[in-house]
Amino acid sequence: MLLSALLLFLLQCARALSSECPADCSCPSQGSVFCFTRRSPVMPSVPHGTQRLYVFHNGISALSADDFRHLAELQMLDLSQNQLTLVPDGAFEVLLKLKNLDLSSNQITHISSGSFSGLVQLERLYLHANQIQSIQTGAFESLHNLLELKLHGNLLTSLPTLSFSRLLLLDLSDNNIPTLEPSDLQTPHLEALKVSSLGLTSLDKNLFASLVSLHYLDISMNQLTAVPQAVQQDNMKGLIRLNLAGNPLGELKAEDFSWLNGLQELDLSGLNLQSLPEGLLQNFPRLVHLTAAENPFNCLCPLAWFSVWLREKGVNLGRPEETRCHFPLVNAGKMLSELEFKDYGCLHTTTMGASVVTLVPRIWTTYPDGPHTYATPHGLQRDPSSVPPSVSAQTSGDSEQCPGPCLNGGRCRVEDGQSGCRCPPGTAGVTCETKEDPLKSTNMPLVVPISSRHVTATSILLDLHRFIQTQPHIRGIRLTYRNLSGPDHRPIILRVPASYPEYTLRGLRPNCTYSVCASPLVERVPRANSSGEVVSCTEARTAGAPPTPQEPRLTTPGPESGSLEPALAALALLLGLAVLAGTVVCVRRRTRTKSGLELEGSSPETGAADPHPKSGLDNSGTDAHTGAGPDRAQGRPGTDRQPDTDPLPGSLKIGATLDLEAAVTEELFASNNILSSLKASYF
Repeated sequence: MLLSALLLFLLQCARALSSECPADCSCPSQGSVFCFTRRSPVMPSVPHGTQRLYVFHNGISALSADDFRHLAELQMLDLSQNQLTLVPDGAFEVLLKLKNLDLSSNQITHISSGSFSGLVQLERLYLHANQIQSIQTGAFESLHNLLELKLHGNLLTSLPTLSFSRLLLLDLSDNNIPTLEPSDLQTPHLEALKVSSLGLTSLDKNLFASLVSLHYLDISMNQLTAVPQAVQQDNMKGLIRLNLAGNPLGELKAEDFSWLNGLQELDLSGLNLQSLPEGLLQNFPRLVHLTAAENPFNCLCPLAWFSVWLREKGVNLGRPEETRCHFPLVNAGKMLSELEFKDYGCLHTTTMGASVVTLVPRIWTTYPDGPHTYATPHGLQRDPSSVPPSVSAQTSGDSEQCPGPCLNGGRCRVEDGQSGCRCPPGTAGVTCETKEDPLKSTNMPLVVPISSRHVTATSILLDLHRFIQTQPHIRGIRLTYRNLSGPDHRPIILRVPASYPEYTLRGLRPNCTYSVCASPLVERVPRANSSGEVVSCTEARTAGAPPTPQEPRLTTPGPESGSLEPALAALALLLGLAVLAGTVVCVRRRTRTKSGLELEGSSPETGAADPHPKSGLDNSGTDAHTGAGPDRAQGRPGTDRQPDTDPLPGSLKIGATLDLEAAVTEELFASNNILSSLKASYF
């Protein structure tokens, strides 16, 4: 009995609870009411003890204080995705225990000074994705315990003074607030600040001076042209996350981040970066996540350290599919996370004693059947005093030093006051240090600052990757080329931007040898090979012109085909007339031959007994119009005449061809009309 009574009591309690749950709502637990997609413009009537009320996407258009009179225990109120345009003064003043209020995704346009009066325990206020244009001064005065304030995605153009002693998160993104003053942010304990997409062109140096607890800063998608000095302060040493994405910075310097050695996450996406200075990421020993997507990286040697650093430090690269090389062409489209050090085309270095010597100050370039030339890259000249005494250059009557000892039989040579190693066949490199595989030898050195990649009859494709790589600070390239095979050796000078790793010379003469030299573009053009100028040369021979076709092409007449076309037309006409005349003669002869055979095979008796002497047996001697033969015209009997031996009567002309054919046809039809008993034997 006791057990049955207890079960009955619990059942009655459940029925009571279920009866208090409003229609079109659900009450999954005591104190919680979920009303979504009710499609009602008014607040639902909920139980008095409700603590968590979710009334989102209901179509509610207005609020009043009476809607919450009996909800003194309410702690969570979600009114998002409705159609509210106004928050009436004092609407929530009875909700003394409310801690979370979500009014996002409505149509609110203004916040008055009394909109949130009475919410002394409120900790989180979400007003994002509305149409708020103004906030009256004092609107947040009663919110002393506020921890989070979200105002992003509105139409704000200015801010009242935000004074929150306990505020930890403030999101002002996606508004139109072009300037922020230090007095606007009186939030000493703020840990996360988002001011993305505000249209900021600069930040006050002291904007974050009072934010000693700031850990996360998002200043992305603004118009900042340099890393602001506001983040280069002592108080920013505690910053853990920094988002600079979408600003037109263009170039970064390592010293811009010298204070941010505590960073763990950094976003450098969309900054129009072509490279990253090698010392930049050394400032972040704790970095674990880096995003550098949507940048036009120039994957040459100055950026080669980046891939090595990613692997050594184990840093997670965000959005790797969008972090790709744009230049040079050999690396275009490749993901930086998949490149190796060798893919950047860096020059080789050799360690000698305690110093590292870069073997690039003198670069010999050997071309088949051509002269030996060299290049001296700007900015890479080595101080001779830094080379150990054991590394002395081999000379041949000259006092100049080569970049290193000429190995594998190489000899040091001096030309135009500059020296370099001349390598024997089968070796390559700056100091002839590399032995080439005889099966793969191309007589080309290991490092070629300028070379030709593709040569046609009228063009030469130049490879300038190495030249640009060894001189990263030049503003352009001066290309000088001349025809060594023609009588005119005058040079032609072109100016090419340094951003062109490949350039094609066009309009050249076929089957000619061209000399092409590259040097840095400076304000005043110095003499070639003068002191301090870097000149790198190459030679290439254009291919021969394609063979001229032997037969004229009437479909595409050239400038000299004007006299040929009428002659060919006349010849074609004569050939046609000749063929036509030959056809007529053949038909005539065949007709006469048949007639002659018929007359020879007939006896005189047969001819006399023929009742139809004009039956057309002699087609050649019958007039098509009169039916009289030539013998009758001469007064001789038809039986005594001889067959006409003239194959082509004098009266027959080429223009009468159609008349002749018509006459022959008529006489044949006359023969066919003879009675079957009187038909000639040849039928």
